Amino acid sequence: MVRERYENELLKLKKKIVEMGDMSNEVIQNGMRSFIDLDYELAKSTVAMDDVIDNKEMEVETSVLRLIALQQPMAGDLRLITSCLKISLDLERMSDLAVNIALLSERIDEEHIKPLIDTEKMGNIAYSMLKDSIIAFETSDIELAKQTAKKDEEIDKLFYSVWMELIEMMSSVCKDNSLITNASNLLFVIRYLERIGDHACNICESVVYMVTGERVELN
Repeated sequence: MVRERYENELLKLKKKIVEMGDMSNEVIQNGMRSFIDLDYELAKSTVAMDDVIDNKEMEVETSVLRLIALQQPMAGDLRLITSCLKISLDLERMSDLAVNIALLSERIDEEHIKPLIDTEKMGNIAYSMLKDSIIAFETSDIELAKQTAKKDEEIDKLFYSVWMELIEMMSSVCKDNSLITNASNLLFVIRYLERIGDHACNICESVVYMVTGERVELN
């Protein structure tokens, strides 16, 4: 009976991570959409989700502490539990970055300075990485985790491409304050997306550790 209760607690903990992953992905998608479309109402609802994510992260932490204190888990179970705590922190930080993107939508003057094709690509890759990293966690699929982490190279390449374009644009029109402000805000967005990709890599690394006990660097 005690063992059955313990197993149920582990399953509930994993479920909380999967739910938190889905919520974080929704926040990232909404944050990007609010910025691209300059949708201020969507930005507000995205910001409001931050408290929900924070509360979910606290639930995970409480569950982890309870399991460690009362059950004294060993080996694989302990790796699962500690990985859940680390993943929840990465998810919470990813959501914070998405909220920052949403907030930037209110700082754009009238319209974007350039088509956001590459920026939107970065966002799409970030969604995909988070979705697949959570699937890898849920299914203990280390190969999927490793393949997912490789996508971070695509985000990095797009980041440097857009970054160089914006710097050149700002340098050529140094007296246009509106353009410089909008370009600066877009620089923040691509930096946040690059960081979201890094956190997705962290989740993939946690999956590998959870399954194998090996600490690897996939980023």
